[in-house]
Formats: sequence, structure tokens, C-alpha cells
Amino acid sequence: MHLAYPAVLAALLFCVGLYGVLARRNAILVLMSVELMLNAVNLNLVAFDIWLRDTLHAGQALTLFTIAIAAAEIGIGLAIVLMVYRNRGTSDVDRLRDNAEHEPTTAPTETDEKAEATA
Repeated sequence: MHLAYPAVLAALLFCVGLYGVLARRNAILVLMSVELMLNAVNLNLVAFDIWLRDTLHAGQALTLFTIAIAAAEIGIGLAIVLMVYRNRGTSDVDRLRDNAEHEPTTAPTETDEKAEATA
């Protein structure tokens, strides 16, 4: 098997995932794009493991760990996105950044009120 075929496919998958992360506004689509990038890495790990004929199959073992971590990441990420959607009513990343809670302003003190009264 030629190494170029899976490497090119993985590069294309990674580029599509990177575009999705940078261009999308919906948080769920951003999470899907991150998963696409992780799958491109997994494809590279398996392809190089087969190409190098590793007797320990370290690339395939690392791929299994990556899949487990990706499953946990998407579960936690989706739970966070659903809670944000319930609280804010949108999953648009730009709106969430604009609607961030700011520090509350402090109430004027007595010295501020006296200074305004004398001015």
C-alpha cells in the first residue's frame, strides 16, 4: 500500500475540519469539525503503523486511546453546548462571546455622592 493515499486523504480531512472550526458559528458544527480533525490524525496513525510494520502496533493502540478521548470530549462538549443553549437561547459562538457576563458596576458610595453634590 502506498503511504501517499491515506496521507493525502488525512490532510484533506484535517483541512476540512480546520475550515469548519475557523469558519462556523454554530458550536455543534465546531465540535463536529474537531472530531473530523481527530479522525484525520487517527487515519495517519494507522497508516504509518502499517507502513512501518510496527510489531507492537503502537499507532493502532494510540488510535484506540484517541477514539476514547474523542468520545468523552464530544459527550462533555455536547452537554455544555446544550446547557448554554438552554440558558442563552442560542448556540452561535459569536453571540455567546458578545453576551458574556461583565463585572457588575458598583453602587456609588457616600463620598461619591457628596463630591457630586458640592460640584
